[in-house]
Amino acid sequence: MVKTVDVLGFPHAYELFAPTDAPTDMPIVVFVHGWLLSRAYWQPVIEQLAGNYQCLAYDLRGFGHSQNFPNSAPAAQALPQNLTELDLTEPVPETVVQKTAVSVASPTSVAIDHPTLNREASSGASGSVPVSLPDQTAADQAEISSNRYTPAAYAQDLVHLLAELQIKKAWIVGHSLGGSIALWAAHLAPDTIEGVVCVNAGGGIYLKEEFERFRLAGEQLVKFRPRWLSYLPFLDLLLTRINVYRPIARRWAKQRLQDLLVANAEAALRSLLDSTTEAEVHQLPQVVAQLQQPVHFITGQKDTVMEPKYVRHLASFHPSFEFCGHNVSEISDCGHLAMIEQPDVTVAEIRAVLEKYSA
Repeated sequence: MVKTVDVLGFPHAYELFAPTDAPTDMPIVVFVHGWLLSRAYWQPVIEQLAGNYQCLAYDLRGFGHSQNFPNSAPAAQALPQNLTELDLTEPVPETVVQKTAVSVASPTSVAIDHPTLNREASSGASGSVPVSLPDQTAADQAEISSNRYTPAAYAQDLVHLLAELQIKKAWIVGHSLGGSIALWAAHLAPDTIEGVVCVNAGGGIYLKEEFERFRLAGEQLVKFRPRWLSYLPFLDLLLTRINVYRPIARRWAKQRLQDLLVANAEAALRSLLDSTTEAEVHQLPQVVAQLQQPVHFITGQKDTVMEPKYVRHLASFHPSFEFCGHNVSEISDCGHLAMIEQPDVTVAEIRAVLEKYSA
């Protein structure tokens, strides 16, 4: 059942799934989606893991059902609570489809130089933000507000969400941009977050021309989201083939279109722009190198958005890489949406990591 909790002044939609057969001392597995997506894409994974692990999926601020921003541009239209409510049976011009191809592609994994967060992180004995976050000054709050769409700021949302839900031990599974958020969250709260699994997430290399093209395409996509897009015939069919190796089920294409249209304009644009600066991109490897928790990366062999070589590059900064990629798993015949393209293999990889470190 979908519930809502206030996190730093914004409503966050989440679903907390009760385990059917899990020890009470097991960490909760938390799922973080990528740019212009929502928690819905984790459904195939959660269905298989929920029997052994309590799972939490939530919508990032400004995406999915985490809406109602004060003094900001509204989302394009209301989002149905369930996938079964979607009814998009109608097409779209090829030019629009090409723009939409960017909609599920998170920016190359990045990080941020966030003064307030860094100051908080260095204040504790372990160099991190504890689950019971200290009160912030007005200046701190203003600073966070001005940088509230960076991966670090979204990570702080996650840490506060865990505190609000009284979750003391968690593993974070993040897809694409959600992987960067998961890594930052592990940096901010090492006493709470026991490990991270990044799915289709990597980066740490700044390619100026490619990033500029990506940012421009993303800006155009966010600005070009008229309501009538949802009524264009067969657009969902075209979206079954974008950024994936093999066509995905039509219901997922409908979900992709819905998530594109309902994303808050400010959040969609700022999270793209704020996460793709040169400084952001270059700092994420430093975050990974400092993590003491286990980190595992899952990449798609045919992922053209976050190619395996960029995943391995970021993974190589973690001690568990060990010169030969021990912390990387590659799924064959898989594009950028591993959790719905190859859910069984993705679940098997996540389960193996959880069991390895819980033994």
